[in-house]
Amino acid sequence: MKLLMARSVFLGIVFAICALLQSASAHESRPAYMQVTEIAPKRYEFVWRTPLLSGMRLPVVLRLPNGARNVTEPTLRELSDSLVERRLIELDSGLTGARIEMVGLQATITDVLVRVQLLDGSFSTTLVRPSKPWIEIATSRSALEVATAYLTHGIEHILFGYDHLLFVLALILIVRRGRVLLITVTAFTIAHSITLSLATLGLVHVAGPPVEATIALSILLLAWEIIRSDRGQTSLTAQWPWLVAFSFGLLHGFGFASALSEIGLPQGDIPLALFAFNVGVEAGQLMFIAAVLGFLRLSMRIKFPIFVQRYARPATTYAIGIMAAYWLIERLASFSA
Repeated sequence: MKLLMARSVFLGIVFAICALLQSASAHESRPAYMQVTEIAPKRYEFVWRTPLLSGMRLPVVLRLPNGARNVTEPTLRELSDSLVERRLIELDSGLTGARIEMVGLQATITDVLVRVQLLDGSFSTTLVRPSKPWIEIATSRSALEVATAYLTHGIEHILFGYDHLLFVLALILIVRRGRVLLITVTAFTIAHSITLSLATLGLVHVAGPPVEATIALSILLLAWEIIRSDRGQTSLTAQWPWLVAFSFGLLHGFGFASALSEIGLPQGDIPLALFAFNVGVEAGQLMFIAAVLGFLRLSMRIKFPIFVQRYARPATTYAIGIMAAYWLIERLASFSA
């Protein structure tokens, strides 16, 4: 009973933090993206996508190498969550060894995924961080560098994917035995790995907005299952949590695939990049679960007031349901936007 009480209290705190982070930094944490394609000798097409924050463009601009000339003027296209700039440039000395700077990136928390495709077929994929807001174009990148870039992006995506983390929190509230929790999380992992791979490789196509709305609905349903379980009612999730986790995991995998499709995959290293991204998602998920379970053990040493013991778990459950309902309504409303 003491463990259950401590679990409820801590999860309530974690949920509150996640909710605050969602409103404070969810949009800016999305990565920017730059693609450079050499379409003719020393002539390059640039695609520069930056996320929008509350309708405002991220204050980051490209500084091209000296001597770069516009063949076509930049064109802008505003999407619902980002701004895409395209231009064609010429550079007599070529891009190999040249430096491209992202001015203003150091003042943000946004990473930039850079893909470069040269005329000779060589390519590179690099993750640029605010601490080092520039990139020097190399002829190619090693497999280790490609794997590191996509592994890091996978970890960051899950840790900033508050709806996915909230789903895992709900599973922890429902499943009260360590062995069953391990099986349940494993089933969730296997399921979303399957649909992530199928959708990314183009074998299955599912529209993004309905998927995001249904993910919110899945969290809302889990909150209802927690309430039913606490009332002593029979619950499918309580009896077969791994089956429910697997079913909803298939859905969440399409959400992960949508994020990966925004940055794309390097044509020459698709299997490696997909594998690294998937491993990154799982690593981030396990980091979150380990942090929750670690703090739960620590919280067992704290003696909480009676009212906290009584109301922490239901308050956490209703908070999960309210947030999920808000996301559901918001995402359904976006259909007509």
